[in-house]
Amino acid sequence: MDAYIHLGGRIGVLVDLDAPVSLKDSAELKQVAHDIAMHIAAARPIYLSREEVPEEELEHEKEINRNIALNEEKPKPAAVIEKMLIGRIEKFYKEICLFEQLFVKDTALTITQVLEKASKDLGAKVSIKHFTRYEMGEGLQKRENNFAEEVMSQTKA
Repeated sequence: MDAYIHLGGRIGVLVDLDAPVSLKDSAELKQVAHDIAMHIAAARPIYLSREEVPEEELEHEKEINRNIALNEEKPKPAAVIEKMLIGRIEKFYKEICLFEQLFVKDTALTITQVLEKASKDLGAKVSIKHFTRYEMGEGLQKRENNFAEEVMSQTKA
C-alpha cells in the first residue's frame, strides 16, 4: 500500500498492491507502489482494466465518436466509421484504464509492463488490487446563486 500526496494536498492517491507477504518490507516494492501512485496522480485513470468499464459508458463513448464521424464535412461510409471507432475506443481505454496507460516515468512501458518487470525483478507476482484518486473539490457542486431571486424572497418576507 502506498499513499501519495501531490501539489500540497490538492491530489491524493492510495494504491494497494498485491504481492507476497515476504516482500511487504521490500524497498523495491515500496518504490514500485510509490511510482504507480505518482502515475495515478498525474494520469488520472478511472479504472484498473477495460473489463471494469461499464457497458453504458463504452456505448456512450462509441455514440459520441460515431456522431462526430457522421457530422464531418465529408461523411465517411459506415464501414470506415466502424473501423475508426475501433481505434478511438482503443485510445479511450488507454486514457481511462490504468493497466493500459503509458507509464509517466518511462513512456516506453505501460503500467502492465512495469508490473511485469517488478514481478521479474522481485521474483514474485506483483499486481494492483485497487486504487483511489482524490482531488480537492472533487464531488462538490458549485452553489448557483440568483441574486434577483434572493432579493425578491427577502422583500416578500
